[in-house]
Amino acid sequence: MAQTAQTAPAVQKKGMSKGLRESLVAYSFIAPNFIGFCIFTLIPMVFAIALAFCDWDGVHAVEFIGLQNFIDLLDDDTFKASFVNTIVYTVGTVPLTLVCSLGLAVLLNQKVKFRNFFRTVSFFPYVASLVAVAAVWNMIFSPSMGPVNQVLASLGVENLPRWAAGKETAMITVILFSVWKNMGYYMVIYLAGLQGTNLELNEAAELDGANKWQIFWHVVLPQLRPTTFFVIIMLTISSFKVYDQMYMITQGGPGNATMTLVYDIYNVAFVNTPRYGYASAISMVLFVLVLIVTIVQFRGSAAND
Repeated sequence: MAQTAQTAPAVQKKGMSKGLRESLVAYSFIAPNFIGFCIFTLIPMVFAIALAFCDWDGVHAVEFIGLQNFIDLLDDDTFKASFVNTIVYTVGTVPLTLVCSLGLAVLLNQKVKFRNFFRTVSFFPYVASLVAVAAVWNMIFSPSMGPVNQVLASLGVENLPRWAAGKETAMITVILFSVWKNMGYYMVIYLAGLQGTNLELNEAAELDGANKWQIFWHVVLPQLRPTTFFVIIMLTISSFKVYDQMYMITQGGPGNATMTLVYDIYNVAFVNTPRYGYASAISMVLFVLVLIVTIVQFRGSAAND
């Protein structure tokens, strides 16, 4: 009996040691990614939040100024224009990309000839170099020599749009470019969602006399609700963070017609006289805006479930 009592703690101690080793192995796999997240994301984020309440040009000492940066934003016409443009771009891009990618996925989910070829062609703009496709897009929509305006002129249109060079049409040009470039990626996501739907429900609806549109609207689309929610979240976040399309096509112009919040942050921090505190304040506004929209979308999705 005494021998059994003596061996029990030894077994327990050995078990704890094994559990500790397993924990260390697990943490060793997590550590590289976690360290990278802390160095490149968490620490800069905390520093940016603190810097939003300071004035710093990168040379002189950091000066705490409280809410002055946020107060200055209220009188900043460039910030106001970039805020409105970001909203307009998001409202124009998200639903249009959603509809185009879903329509493309439904079409290429059918048994059509050269289906794989058309899927590849549709996905190609997303993986192609942004510099290359933006240059081609600018040539296609060139006000003077572009084929789009030449076609419009042949149809008798007199006041030809200036597209990226026009203040009224620059944002439309960038939205169309973004939709064309990104819809192939979200098409692939919708294709995965369509292939995971229950085909027996489609057959049952067809036997009940439903047409193709009714089957899609009342049977297929509700099954794609999780996929649609994911696509909307990803599209919204990427639209609020848009920068590269504006830089490559319009450089934020003409004037401030296509200036967005991220582009404004870049100009304030790196192009003009550095104002890192002011740029951090703009980034905090962007963060709060994205957070609010994401929370509203999550609550809306939860209410519909």
